[in-house]
Parts: sequence; C-alpha cells; structure tokens
Amino acid sequence: MSDSLFTAVDLGAGSGRVFLAGLDESKLLLQQIRRFQYPPSISDGHLRWDIPKIFADINEGLREAAARARELGREIQSIGVDSWGVDYGLIDADGKLIELPVCYRDDRTRGVMEEVFTHVSRHEIFKQTGIQFLSFNTLFQLYAHARAGFPANAHKLLLIPDLINFFLTHNCVSEYTNASTTQMLNAQTREWDSELLDCLSLPKHLLPEIVSAGAEVGPLRAELAAELGIGAVPVVAPATHDTGSAVVGAPLEPGWAYISSGTWSLVGVERDDLLINDEVARHNFTNEGGAFGTIRFLKNVMGLWILESCRREWQQRGVPVDYDGLLRDVVAIEDRGVLIFPDDERFFDPPSMLEAIATQLNETNQTMPSAPAAIAKVILDSLAFRYAAVLKTIESLTNQAIKAVRIIGGGSQNVYLNQATANAARLPVSAGPVEATVIGNVLAQAIASGCFSSLANAREYVSRNMQSRTFMPIDSIACDDAMRRYAEIEARYS
Repeated sequence: MSDSLFTAVDLGAGSGRVFLAGLDESKLLLQQIRRFQYPPSISDGHLRWDIPKIFADINEGLREAAARARELGREIQSIGVDSWGVDYGLIDADGKLIELPVCYRDDRTRGVMEEVFTHVSRHEIFKQTGIQFLSFNTLFQLYAHARAGFPANAHKLLLIPDLINFFLTHNCVSEYTNASTTQMLNAQTREWDSELLDCLSLPKHLLPEIVSAGAEVGPLRAELAAELGIGAVPVVAPATHDTGSAVVGAPLEPGWAYISSGTWSLVGVERDDLLINDEVARHNFTNEGGAFGTIRFLKNVMGLWILESCRREWQQRGVPVDYDGLLRDVVAIEDRGVLIFPDDERFFDPPSMLEAIATQLNETNQTMPSAPAAIAKVILDSLAFRYAAVLKTIESLTNQAIKAVRIIGGGSQNVYLNQATANAARLPVSAGPVEATVIGNVLAQAIASGCFSSLANAREYVSRNMQSRTFMPIDSIACDDAMRRYAEIEARYS
C-alpha cells in the first residue's frame, strides 16, 4: 500500500462532506474534514441549488484536507467527486454558470412524462435506455427546460459532479455511471442516444464526451491548486453517481443483494450484463451503469425521506424528536397493525408528510397513530416489507435466488430497520459500511492509481478492514400476518 492519501467529495441532496482517506495495509483511514449544508431554495420561479456556495464549501474542504495531509507528512494522490443524480447545470462558452441548477424536486416536470410519450413510446424509451421511469429523470427535466426555452448562450450541459469537476479542472466530460441515470444514454452503446434526443428535439450538442469511472478528468487548475495549497493533483472521476460509488464500496459476495439506505433506498443486485425485457419494464426496474464493467440492476424506494420529513414537521410543531430516542421507543411497541405503501407518489414532496400518511391510511381503513414513535414504526415496518417485496421481484426477474442482503449508507445504522428487513425478507442482513459512498469513491481513485488490481481486490481490502453486524431473520406469526396485509396494500397502490 502507498502512503498517499485520497480526497473524496461526497455531495448528497442537501448536504456534502469532504473526506481524507488512507489505505494502510492493516487499517482504512477515513477522516471527515468538512461537512456543509445547502438545502435547495426558490429562485427565479424554481427550486434550485446554490452551486457557487457548494463549490466554495468544497474548496474550503480541500484547503483543510491539504493542511491535514501536511500535518501527517503525506501527499494527496488525487481528488474524486460524487453526487446525487439527474440534476444538471449549464455553462456558457467562457465556462460561466448561466443559471442555478433546478432541483429534481421542483414541479417543472409535472405531466412531462406523459407528454414525452406522445413523441416516443414508453416501451421504446425503456428498450433503448433500460432505465426506470421517474418523473424527475434528466430526460424529462431537459424536455421541460427546452419547452420553457433554453438560454441562447448555453454551451455545455453538465451533471452536478461533472459540473464540479469542470470548475476544478476546466475540462468537460460526463462520467458513465451518472450519465446512465439520465435516461438519455443508449444502454448497449453506452453513448448518448442521438435518435431519442432527436425525436424529442433535445440539444444533444450540449452533451459532453462520456468517460468511464476511474478516468482522469484532468489536473487541478494551477491557480486553484495554488490557492488551496494542494498541488496540481489529478481529479479522477469515481463512479460519480453516489449510489454507484456506494455499490463499489459495498463488499458484496456472490448471490448477495444490496440496499443503499438513506433519503432514498436503492434495492438491487450487481450484474455483468443488462436485463431489459417487458417484465423488467412492467416492474419499473432499472439498469444503471456500474463501475468497472458492472450493471446496477435496482429499484428506487422512497426511503427514510418519509421519516425525516415527519421529524421536521414535529420539530416545526414544537415536538423535538431525538432520532435515537425515537428508535428506542419504536422497539418497545409490539403492535404491527398499521402499514403504508412507501412508494405512493404523494410521499415524494408533500406540503405535509403527516397529512399524506394519514390520507393513505384513511383510504385503507386504518387509523393514523398520534405518537411520533408509533408513526415511525409504521414507516419503518412498511419500508422493511417494501424492501422484501422488491427483493422477491428481483429473484423472479433474474431467476436467481438471493442469499443475503448488505445494507449500506446512513440507514445501515438503523438497527430496528435492519432486523425488520431480515424478518420480512427472511434473509440474513449484514449492515455496513455506513460510509460506503465515500469508500467507493476512494476505491475507484485507488484502482486508477494502481493501488488495487481490480474491484474484487479493492472490496476484499474493505472486508478485512471494516466492522459489520449481521441480523438473522426471526420467524413469527405476527410478521407473516403483517406481510400478507402489506401485500394487499401494495397491490392497491403499485
């Protein structure tokens, strides 16, 4: 192993971190250098991201990382950036950001999917791209943008991590794993789908060259390197989609599924090839590009966004809810009587999540609990049953049995949800690493630098140097009964 350090910039949909990592032979060194917040806000009639602020915070994090590396007497080998998917920014010919990027939760794509289908059928889009249909996919965002009128001075369209990489290097590229999620990439050729873009009159000339995970984007701009005191180190594209990096950082074994658990939950398996057919389309699964020749065959589940939205509402109402205390109270509740379907569209961004839950419960002749812990239990139990249902569908679509599940990301710390998932899926669940996305970002940089010979070799290193907790399924009549009732609810809404 090298004494070199790697810097990982991990941007979630609302908060970001800068990490410094070292891959010592007997220990994975992972230090969070800076954490910062950037909730989207309304500007010029849309919900937007303040990219200049985000980039300023990244630069401060890189400056602090460089200082820390000097304290350790070690050099930074490279920088990698990952982020949430689908959103993009436009730059002009001088490399200036034309307008603040619109957030995927903005309502500009309402009804756009159906309008797009009048030009190109749903069947044809899925056949070409292999990507699940979500109203906020870049394809539909771009169509809405073009319909409203594109800025005349637009020169390039860059997804969020590619936009940050451009500001770091002044080189325009689009990394494959993130580009694949746009629903504008031909799944077979791994290039922009010119035919689809032409049919929708979308500006394909704005789209940059696609590069693979592990490719060097370019050296850090000289003036920026001097300003940050970091040196003209290479900026390497990891799997720039945060789930892509998380899966790289997940020490998966043959036959295992994964759940990347956070604001969103991504439930899937890693494959070597595409799986595109009518049944996959009917269940709205996706074939997202993975790093190093892999495919992420998965489905989005609404995730812990539902619970976090409820917590914000409780706090706004003067009912502060400590997360750890809430989970302790959940464990003490034995009743499994009330359940929801988590992927109901009304949970995407409602004015009130609590009212949205109450409305669905009323439709299924269930009563909304009043206590925060009881509501949290409804959400977590329902998520576990949803995970189990998706895992069962994966087995059916791939014709392969799932042996175990690895839960990664922040949600892997939720002991109650981990055990509930094991019980519902009737599969062993291994939890961790929590920082799978950052680890995957670093591993891609390390593979590019020659520290590891392959993804398998890198994952084996992670397995040796991480702690993992296993949850074995516990059979119970109550769980079986709740699963049957959940299936009836899911059938109604899915």
